[in-house]
Amino acid sequence: MLKNFAILVTLGFCYALAEGGPPAIPHRIHIQARAHPKSSFLRRRALSPIDVPLSDFFLGTDLQWFGNITVGTPPQILSVIFDTGSPFLEITSDLCTRCPQKKFNTSASSTFVDGNTTGIFSFATGGGVDPVIDNDYSLTVHTAADTIGLVNGFSAPDIEILLIINQTTKFDIDPYDGIQGLGASAQGLFAALISQSLPGNMYLTPKAVGNAELILGGIDSTKFTGEPIFGDLPPAETELPPSVWLLNSPGISVNGHTTGFLNTSRQIIFDSGTSNVVFPTNTTEAIYALISPDIKPFPAEPGAYGMACDRIAYLPATLDFTFTSQNGTAFNLTIPTVELNVGPFASNTSHCQTLINALEGVEGVLGGSLLKHYYTIYDIGAKRIGFAPAKLLSAQVL
Repeated sequence: MLKNFAILVTLGFCYALAEGGPPAIPHRIHIQARAHPKSSFLRRRALSPIDVPLSDFFLGTDLQWFGNITVGTPPQILSVIFDTGSPFLEITSDLCTRCPQKKFNTSASSTFVDGNTTGIFSFATGGGVDPVIDNDYSLTVHTAADTIGLVNGFSAPDIEILLIINQTTKFDIDPYDGIQGLGASAQGLFAALISQSLPGNMYLTPKAVGNAELILGGIDSTKFTGEPIFGDLPPAETELPPSVWLLNSPGISVNGHTTGFLNTSRQIIFDSGTSNVVFPTNTTEAIYALISPDIKPFPAEPGAYGMACDRIAYLPATLDFTFTSQNGTAFNLTIPTVELNVGPFASNTSHCQTLINALEGVEGVLGGSLLKHYYTIYDIGAKRIGFAPAKLLSAQVL
């Protein structure tokens, strides 16, 4: 989920430590997909991971993955998206009278500290596949601090929280209670985990596969094939916040073909909070032109594209995004054809939405459509991202 100043996370996520620090006991967090009716860390320390189960929010396609944290004293359990595109923790609170989600009861926590500041966050990408229009994804938040932890024991005091005190209606269907940022500039709970030698690693899966998880303190090599390939984060730039996980890409191809325009350099963000793929209009339409001339903008939802549902299944649409590894060799990350169709539009069910939305202001965002096909390692200590094909996915989808 992209904010106006910071952008969301990936699947297969790993906060890694720089060298040093005592070994610690890892934590594993199981992640579920939400269902809706419609070289530091890779030295493989001998750690016993802690699992945080993750659930998959599914609405025609996999949207986000979320799991539980604890807030306050005594601990209150809330569910959050683990979002690589944001550094912050935002949770619904008892100060939000219209929020339908479970709320953090501020008065019931003996360690709660009011921050006395209120502000508004707008998002560039929302919780689903629909493009964000104007301020249809916006949160009013109030600053605070409290003890934050994992349901299996680890906790840290005085973690900054943004309490949601109002939200636009687009958030009402969300089955989770907030967003836990896992940005490249570690803050809050995850900065505390890193200081205790507890890096983290997220493995996201499609709803049909299940068993997604966030692993804190270890890498589960049973979840991927081969060795991870790493790319270095580019030097920090003023245009983008330091919380963003991104790599330079020298080119994009579709079904093995490219164009002069697509075969140019761009910075692409990896965001587990974004459900599908986002590019500027000119890039979006250049990619679609290599798939089918029948993919057109959908007027009822500016920024979205689609075509007749009875034809989309027959279109080949393998998208390859090229990056450069740490040793200087090129490697591709691939979105398979199966991801092209994200489901019918609610206002015209004979028309199906395609996976790329157009949005100005970013050069590219790869979300769940790509990340659920890879075990992705976010290495804070070495400022790099690693990818390996997810083992269950290679058997089931690719």
